[in-house]
Amino acid sequence: MNFILKYIDSIRLLKNNYLLVNSIRLIILFLLFSVFKSCIVPYIPEPPENDELLVVEGLISDQHEVNTIKLSKSLPLWKNQNAKPLKGCKVWITDDLGQIDSLKETFVGTYITDSATFQGIIGRKYTLHIITNAAYGNLKYESFPMELKPVPPIDRIYYEKKVYMYDPRPVEGCQIYLDTHDPANSCNFYRWKYSETWEFHLPFNVKYKVCWLSGNSNEIFIKNTSALAEDRIIGFPLNSIPNPIDKLSVKYSILVKQYSLTEDEYLYWERLKNTLDQVGGLYDLIPAIIPNNIYCVENPNEKILGYFSVSAVSSRRAFIKDNFAGLNVQYVDCVSDTIYGTNPIPGLDGTVWVIIDHSDQTPPSRIVTYSRGCADCRVRGTNIKPVFWDDDK
Repeated sequence: MNFILKYIDSIRLLKNNYLLVNSIRLIILFLLFSVFKSCIVPYIPEPPENDELLVVEGLISDQHEVNTIKLSKSLPLWKNQNAKPLKGCKVWITDDLGQIDSLKETFVGTYITDSATFQGIIGRKYTLHIITNAAYGNLKYESFPMELKPVPPIDRIYYEKKVYMYDPRPVEGCQIYLDTHDPANSCNFYRWKYSETWEFHLPFNVKYKVCWLSGNSNEIFIKNTSALAEDRIIGFPLNSIPNPIDKLSVKYSILVKQYSLTEDEYLYWERLKNTLDQVGGLYDLIPAIIPNNIYCVENPNEKILGYFSVSAVSSRRAFIKDNFAGLNVQYVDCVSDTIYGTNPIPGLDGTVWVIIDHSDQTPPSRIVTYSRGCADCRVRGTNIKPVFWDDDK
């Protein structure tokens, strides 16, 4: 019994010593933290001196079309606003043969060439000139001379069906690919943009049932073939289309434009792409100024955003008309109420719309919706068929 009591007393002693040691450790850690904290001086970054940068977005090509140059001023990062369009500037383009073409301001900050008098020519070098308005000091900006390089045609555009999971139903969509090559082995640096158009139908027998909707690519698609033995690109992934959205429900079209780049411009787009992958928006946040081909004549050290692009363009359109497995659930919430009888419906075609009419049945009834988009496809698109739309494809 005495042995047991002595054992318990020894355990208590060890426990008290353990608590004492831990308490001392905590006190030491607290004192060290207080000392280091008193040595830390909070850093408040000061805003940059030049909180507004000139942004230049523009391209001239060998196509017989209007070329556009957009000018704006970026705002400081701490201001949650869009860039300000730069109006009232003088903008013109010169080539290496002394030809001068002035651009006209159509919308605020948007300057265009005259398609009747200007068209880029392969092999020529073009320089962009800008003089800002008086509010921004009448400063002069110029680009470096840029050669308009040729570009090969797009060989083909094709798609492959893919399966996507939607809670947890498997649904078919597709991935669109591109093939191209340059027999002269001289292009090497490519960029692509696309515009897409699709026909969609409302699932109800209403007046405006068939419409078309269009959109443009918002990603940067580039490829460098200079390290390859052959200037050939096979299976470049352009656009992924999942279902059950209605892009693939009837017929879909994609128009791809292919541009030739110089190595310097390719590096610009590559660095911009890497930046956007990190911050998510064009010029929303610039962790490091991306080199470009535009400078201020009066102050060559001024930082400028954007690039003056000069390129030949080849384009190709493809259509997709296929059956894709999966339920389109976009209009399941359209039915709002059932009205029996044939009396006038208050607010008809203003706040309520008929999507199913059973007035000729017994008893007569009409199924209505309070969502206009369920009865009128023009809410989302246009009922005017595109000129390139071919019902046979």
